Amino acid sequence: MELFRQANTQEAKTYAPLAERMRPRNWDEYIGQSHIIGPGTTLRKAIEQDKIPSMILWGPPGTGKTSLARLIAEMTKSVFVQFSAVSGGVKQVREIVSVAEERIKLGDRRTILFVDEVHRFSKSQQDAFLPHVENGTIILIGATTENPSFEVNSALLSRSQVFVLEPLSESDIFALIKAALKDKERGLGKHTISLGKKEMVALAQFSNGDARTALNIIEFIVHSKTDLDKNDKKKITVTKKDIQNALQKKALLYDRQGDEHYNTISAFIKSMRAGATDAAVYYLARMVEAGEDPKFIARRMVIFASEDIGMAQPTALVVANEVFKACETIGYPECAINLAHGVVYLASAKKDRRAYDALRAAQRDVQKYGNLPIPKSILNAPTKMMKDMGYGKGYESYPDDKSRLLPQKLRKKTYMSKEKE
Repeated sequence: MELFRQANTQEAKTYAPLAERMRPRNWDEYIGQSHIIGPGTTLRKAIEQDKIPSMILWGPPGTGKTSLARLIAEMTKSVFVQFSAVSGGVKQVREIVSVAEERIKLGDRRTILFVDEVHRFSKSQQDAFLPHVENGTIILIGATTENPSFEVNSALLSRSQVFVLEPLSESDIFALIKAALKDKERGLGKHTISLGKKEMVALAQFSNGDARTALNIIEFIVHSKTDLDKNDKKKITVTKKDIQNALQKKALLYDRQGDEHYNTISAFIKSMRAGATDAAVYYLARMVEAGEDPKFIARRMVIFASEDIGMAQPTALVVANEVFKACETIGYPECAINLAHGVVYLASAKKDRRAYDALRAAQRDVQKYGNLPIPKSILNAPTKMMKDMGYGKGYESYPDDKSRLLPQKLRKKTYMSKEKE
């Protein structure tokens, strides 16, 4: 039976997608994310010293979240347990925790629980992790493509470090593809593959920083040109046309699943900003048909209502919030109607970014000057000593010169510009 299991494991590895087979086994093979795991970084040191915290890895698809979690487990000699928030539940979490507790009692290795798509867990389900993260029974590594500030329980978030993974650069994608073409054991090195620089650039640009996309496309092209059952070893030339054909298939996949929604959401926001109602509704329809999370769309609308419409039509924020609530309450397919209603309203509204611009200008001064002294005239004076120090002296509820409420250094500043006539 043991030999049978080993044979099955080996067969599974053979038929696993290229992106899965090429997962890094050490730091030298891990490409990208040097800002968080490069030599000398805090996380790299914590891993090397085997003192890792629970953490949330936040980044777009294909940026190495799962690969990093597996490397951490390997380098800290921990037991790696992968768990999907899509198919798993609280019952399975309890079973994993129970086994982890036994390991601790026996003085065995620690358990790293890797939760893929942790944002898909409800807030109450996420609560199931809390006591076990706190007492050290498990080290939680959650992966998410969504902003954890919105999607992860605040209590769990406060007990975890958040690391932001960035899309891979073109040079990173080049390195990944070259490694896959060279590797005879796990990659495509058994084939003689010709891939020119222009084709490499096109593939890297299309992948949009997603390692999985780049590797899956090159594997699809190679398999389409070989007969694996006959151990075909002829030379394979990857052309621009091959990549274009593969791109078409990827585009259809995107339309159905919405894995890469960033370009569409950008077009959606810019269409509303321009008052292009038809374009805004069109991009909304694309996201709805792709199965995009309606709360993700509504959340961006709430931000847009204050950032771009602001004081020109303050009720826009009320409408956007109600659309968000409707999406939470109703869900698909009917909430698409609520989204359309809100989109048309926001796109048609007058725009005024003064409040947004005022905030950003004030933030720049805070970052530049730090905590400047607050004028004593507007400080409370609950004690005699503070009164003697001048706290509250000269305070006016409705002063004519409102600049006196700002720190001395900023009294000539105007953050909120006048409304255009």
